[in-house]
Amino acid sequence: MTVLGTAVDPTSPEHSARRAAMLARLTELDAEHAGALAGGGPKYVERHRARGKLLARERIELLVDPDSPFLELSPLAGWGSDYPVGASVVTGIGVVEGVECLITANDPTVRGGASNPWTLKKILRANEIASANRLPVVSLVESGGADLPSQKEIFIPGGALFRDLTRLSAAGIPTVAVVFGNSTAGGAYVPGMSDHTVMIKERSKVFLGGPPLVRMATGEVSDDESLGGAEMHARTSGLADHYAVDEQDALRQARRIVARLNHRKAHPDPPAAEPPRYPGEELLGIVPEDLRTPFDPREVIARLVDASDFDEFKPLYGTSLVTGWARLHGYPVGVLANARGVLFSAESQKAAQFIQLADRRDIPLLFLHNTTGYMVGSRYEQGGIIKHGAMMINAVSNAKVPRLSVLMGSSYGAGHYGMCGRAYDPRFLFAWPSAKSAVMGPQQLAGVLSIVARASAEAKGTPYDEEADAGLRAVVEAQIEAESLPAFLSGRLYDDGVIDPRDTRTILGLCLSAIHTAPVEGARGGFGVFRM
Repeated sequence: MTVLGTAVDPTSPEHSARRAAMLARLTELDAEHAGALAGGGPKYVERHRARGKLLARERIELLVDPDSPFLELSPLAGWGSDYPVGASVVTGIGVVEGVECLITANDPTVRGGASNPWTLKKILRANEIASANRLPVVSLVESGGADLPSQKEIFIPGGALFRDLTRLSAAGIPTVAVVFGNSTAGGAYVPGMSDHTVMIKERSKVFLGGPPLVRMATGEVSDDESLGGAEMHARTSGLADHYAVDEQDALRQARRIVARLNHRKAHPDPPAAEPPRYPGEELLGIVPEDLRTPFDPREVIARLVDASDFDEFKPLYGTSLVTGWARLHGYPVGVLANARGVLFSAESQKAAQFIQLADRRDIPLLFLHNTTGYMVGSRYEQGGIIKHGAMMINAVSNAKVPRLSVLMGSSYGAGHYGMCGRAYDPRFLFAWPSAKSAVMGPQQLAGVLSIVARASAEAKGTPYDEEADAGLRAVVEAQIEAESLPAFLSGRLYDDGVIDPRDTRTILGLCLSAIHTAPVEGARGGFGVFRM
């Protein structure tokens, strides 16, 4: 084995300071997550419980196998917007009767589970994950449909929710809906378009239009039960495939449905893996508080991969990018990790070759981000940095093996693209609380605007206001700093969650397991033209 060594001294002042800074960020993150966990707040939670109903996460807990993990996705969706954090829905991956499933659960304590624009984005992302990884979908439904004041942002794109359900079914990916309360208007199509539907006695209400709308539209006077109750759908319309007496019974029946799916993974689970040789706890003290200070990503790799065993590829060439082969929870991975931030021509060429090799060997790729982007300057432009950076981005764009990304530090400019940022369809992308991502760093961006404004004033022959310039730079730096932070980006679903560095190995293991439900196959060619 090629076991990585370590230079980390957990007792050093430097490590302790970095650890303290990371723990402070995690405390702030916990406070933001608490907002999502609180749902609609004590008043609406108590009202929901008074009706004898379980909360969304309690329903998930009863659905998944006892003592099995649930990987929640996009918990900060909607952060910084006018809508509640979490977007009134819980999504994630859990194991049901031994089958990894994509689970969505409306949170009825938040405006009755009504969908806002971030709810839509969050569920569409969940459906994307289910489709790419061939995960059965279980929808725990209790929603009054669209949040009407924001219908202009939901109605047109919202049809994709129902399109996705039909496409999943057509692809042979099972879909199951369990209706706990109202499933109204467009929401009625979730059980209507799922392969299997469970409804609950005197609880489930599924109709395109409720009694008030029916009366306005047709003059008919009706009640909830005759219009859309569980018994009517079980006995008369046939929409309900299973009739449950209460929520617990509905979840039991959902588990039995999954048990009978005969859904098999494309790849067997690997044997038990040897853990890393160094404690994951030490990951807290590796990333500097000032991201301009470089750090060795091998220290991170050594705490993520099995037995800290890592075979480095081209270790003496393009040394600002570390590449190599390892296993993570028994699954083979190719790792690309930024070492000193900047990507030069050599790093770009090295990455392109490495990505092609992984694609040929059907090996998933793991990108560990800490990059300020591709190098600029006349020397580097003349040396071909554009065509070499394009070569790396071409490889990332056209590789077919699954890719995972973790933003540890900076992820700026086109370096974010080359390292498989969100736009390049990584199967999963997570960020550490230390991460930042933007077109460039705050100081650089503010400085560029200042230079342009100064040049403009000079061209016009007007005096330049230095005081106004200093004020503008301060405002721009503050804005870019705020917009590059993990909570802001996660709130816009540019990642699948901000995670504790200590959980990274476990989370990546869960993702790799889910990925191997679908065939893991490379492109076998099919890359675009590489400019040499």
